[in-house]
Amino acid sequence: MSLRGGIDLGGTKIQTVVVDDANAVRGQKRLPTPTTGGPADVAAAMVEAMRDAAEDAGVNASGLERVGVGSPGGVDAEAGSVTGAGNLPGWQGTFALGQALQEELGAPVALGNDVQVATDAEARLGAGRGHDSILGVFWGTGVGGGLVLYGRPWLGRGGAGEIGHVVVQLDGLRCPCGRRGCMEAYAGRGALERRARELHDRGEKTELFKIARKRGRARLTSGIWALALERGDPLAVKLIDEAVAALGAGVASADNVLDVEAIILGGGLGLRLGQSYADRIAAAMLPHLFHDHRPPPVKVAQLGDLGGAIGASLLAVPAGNR
Repeated sequence: MSLRGGIDLGGTKIQTVVVDDANAVRGQKRLPTPTTGGPADVAAAMVEAMRDAAEDAGVNASGLERVGVGSPGGVDAEAGSVTGAGNLPGWQGTFALGQALQEELGAPVALGNDVQVATDAEARLGAGRGHDSILGVFWGTGVGGGLVLYGRPWLGRGGAGEIGHVVVQLDGLRCPCGRRGCMEAYAGRGALERRARELHDRGEKTELFKIARKRGRARLTSGIWALALERGDPLAVKLIDEAVAALGAGVASADNVLDVEAIILGGGLGLRLGQSYADRIAAAMLPHLFHDHRPPPVKVAQLGDLGGAIGASLLAVPAGNR
């Protein structure tokens, strides 16, 4: 039996798994993503999390057949590098992530886009099974997208699936990417937190930051947003309503081009808020869909928090990096 590692690198957490030949999880570990430093510090945390998952599976990381990584930013799988991962500390340039991890872990490393590998996993093992075409929408720190067309990942020239940067408002809010009016500027958890802080400083009432302090959190996590919504917090309700509207417009616009069989909703907020919010997004899509008589179903990702890491474990190592 061979074992493979998978690392899901997110803006707030690093999730690792060790899986067997049947894709069953044999070990796992989750650590917070560093908030300071730079790419080398993030890589060190990834190494720690992968070693811990391997230990949980009863093996040494160097004994893994390979380790796959799903990363945000511009991923060059052949070069093993990641460029401009804006939701990670100090990651404006290019960093040889594959080499850094391989040197420490002692196993071959493959890189892929974080949302695309999670979408691939849902297509093969989760909510996308039985569909030839799916659009993955991962609603978390940012808003990422992945595409499977004719049963195969669609990467374009390397930048396909950036659904968070579909424009939903001309000259709208400033996005973390630096542009204006992107869907992520209205729906990404990082942008939502910045807006919540700005509005709270201007006098709008909210329990969001009180909940965060009680939980010892420096950031507004998906769980904090969910709890605030359950309590009817007015600012949380207002901002999430705006996020749902933006997601409806942006996802519908993408589907008007692609006409996929299903939308898969994942990411920290997508998973935490669940099918009721998937249904709300589906309803928000309808006014913007050209073929509104046959809208695609919006399904919550079945593989949960481990989907990205499991998807990463499915990556094959490029021949030049073995």
